[in-house]
Amino acid sequence: MYSKAPLVELGEFLKVCRARLSPRTVGLPESGAPRRVKGLRREEVARLAGLSTDCYARLERGRVPVSRPVLARLVRVLHLDDAERDHLFALAAQGDCLPRRRPAQKVQPQLERLLDELPATPALVLGRHMDILAWNPLAAALFTDFHRVPEKGRNYARLLFTEAAFRDLYLDWSTVARSCVAQLRLLAAQCPEEPGLTALVGELSVADADFRRWWAGRHLVGLRVGTKRLRHPLVGDLTLDWDSLTCSADPTQQLVILTAERGTPSHDGLRLLASWTADPYEPERDVTA
Repeated sequence: MYSKAPLVELGEFLKVCRARLSPRTVGLPESGAPRRVKGLRREEVARLAGLSTDCYARLERGRVPVSRPVLARLVRVLHLDDAERDHLFALAAQGDCLPRRRPAQKVQPQLERLLDELPATPALVLGRHMDILAWNPLAAALFTDFHRVPEKGRNYARLLFTEAAFRDLYLDWSTVARSCVAQLRLLAAQCPEEPGLTALVGELSVADADFRRWWAGRHLVGLRVGTKRLRHPLVGDLTLDWDSLTCSADPTQQLVILTAERGTPSHDGLRLLASWTADPYEPERDVTA
């Protein structure tokens, strides 16, 4: 059974990419006359990609599948970057992805053990749909006490858009939130009709106007590393570099770690926060032994 939903999403993505380009960008002459549509016209994209206008119009309407050679030409014509290219190809490949409800995801044991070995580094494990599967004490001290969040609510995107304290933690919340929406968009391309992700997107679209606008905009970032600027209520401003490591046993699980450069106020702030989360009953190690 072939699903048309990814083709519709692919068509909408093509429209967004077409709208952001000007004739000058792709080497076409500009007449100076007012244009009825923002960006390039369908017939201009079709001509540059070597397609008939009718064929390209059907692609944008999500009515026909598209071959890899045609996709490659559209990537070139629409000036897509690597993340956008991957997204376009993922959408084209998922026409046969049927809706399926997966069992609740559990953190991989090796990742859970690794969390225990990182007492001075905030770390958490994100699963499919950005669900928070596990965390260490310093991550809880930095973000929130995840134990107090109902299990079904432990989702990074949900907390970012619906919890005021989580939102207030970020000095550049809009940048972080837009990147989060872009990551969800990339996940959705892998299987657009998966019920869990569809429900999450629907919930956040109803709950937050910014999410609605950014989701409709189809902005892609595709970050796996970066910097977060936080204002923690106990230790003040922190600038933390983050990275994500994919689990080999389950590629849908990622270990996210946050660090600060040694000798900086942010590093001192993390050490102070770590000292407050240390187990008071754990015996000190004899470093001279």
